[in-house]
Amino acid sequence: MPSKSPMQTTILILISEPLVRQVIREVLERAGYFVMATGDLGTAVDRLGEASPDLLIIAPYVETISGNQAAQYLQSRCLSMRILMVAGLLADDRLEYRAELEKVEIFPRPFTGPQLLNKVQEILSEPTEGT
Repeated sequence: MPSKSPMQTTILILISEPLVRQVIREVLERAGYFVMATGDLGTAVDRLGEASPDLLIIAPYVETISGNQAAQYLQSRCLSMRILMVAGLLADDRLEYRAELEKVEIFPRPFTGPQLLNKVQEILSEPTEGT
């Protein structure tokens, strides 16, 4: 099954750092994606009531919980949503272990806009489990 075009694809960003969140949002919107961005988990849950994102871009830590926990919670409400964790701390073996265990894709920061778009397209073009 062919992947959706960017204009048909919804991406939810959950990153507490405003500047990082804004830059990622701008890169994705310029590429034609519909983007919902927030810095807190409560608002992210509200956004799931508005749309079913195809992809969640999340930081390793959100408020007082891990990004993995937040991603699991959100994914339980939107089962088809894929997850991309943008992390500046890839040297942390625990983060890599948890991501592998929970099938979360990790993308190291810093990255360029084209690198981010390539990674997003790669994730969105992968077949979902069960297909």
